[in-house]
Amino acid sequence: MSTILIVDDEVGIRELLADILSDEGYTVFAAENAESARLQIQQKELDLILLDIWMPDTDGITLLKELASRRMLKCPVIMMSGHGTIETAVEATKFGALAFLEKPITMQKLLETVQHGIEVKNRIAAFATSRPSEPEPEPVEQPEKPEASAALPSYRIEGTDIVVDFNQTLREVREAVEKGYLLAVMQHEDCQMTRVAKHAGLERTHLYRKLKSLNLEIPRHGASPEENDDETAAN
Repeated sequence: MSTILIVDDEVGIRELLADILSDEGYTVFAAENAESARLQIQQKELDLILLDIWMPDTDGITLLKELASRRMLKCPVIMMSGHGTIETAVEATKFGALAFLEKPITMQKLLETVQHGIEVKNRIAAFATSRPSEPEPEPVEQPEKPEASAALPSYRIEGTDIVVDFNQTLREVREAVEKGYLLAVMQHEDCQMTRVAKHAGLERTHLYRKLKSLNLEIPRHGASPEENDDETAAN
C-alpha cells in the first residue's frame, strides 16, 4: 500500500485530496505547515509527497530546497499551487520536484499524476534492489622499490695518477679531465712547452695560467734551456 503525504495549509484542500486518495487505496498523511511536514518526513516511510507552494510559515519551494540540501528526499515530490507560473514550475523542477499540479486540481489529473509519481518511486526502488553489488576492489600490488643504482664508472688516465670519477660533480670531473689531459700531453711531448701548447691549442701564456690554476707543477726533466727561460718569463 503506497503512502502519500499531503502538505497544504488549507484544511479544505487537505481533506479533499486525502478523501480522494484514500478511496483509491492509498495511505494518506497530512501536514498543515512546513514544521509538521519535516517531522513526518523524518518519521515515516513515504512513497510520494504533494507539496503546496504558498504556505504562511515556509513556502513550498524553500522547504523543497531545504529537504534536497539535507538529503531528506527519499521519494518523488509533486508541487501544487493556485497561483503558479512557468518560472515557479521550472524552479521547483530544478530542486527535485517531479511534477506540478495547478489548483483547482481535477480528480483525473490528480490520480494520473499521483500514479505516475508512485510508478517512478517503484522503479527507483526496483533499480536499487536489483543493482548488482560492486565487486570488492582487487588489492593493488605495490611496486617493488628499485634497488639502489650501481655507482657510476670511474676511469684512470693512463700514465697519470688522475682518476675521472663520474660519481663526482661536473666541476670536479671537468677539473680531473683537464689535469689528466695536460699531464698526458706533457709526457707525450717530453715537457717541451711550445709543443704542449700547440698540441693543446693554447697560447703558451694561457697554458701556464691553466697549469697554475690546476695546481700542476711543470716537470723540468727533458725541458730545454729555451723552454725553461720561456717558463720563467711566463711566471
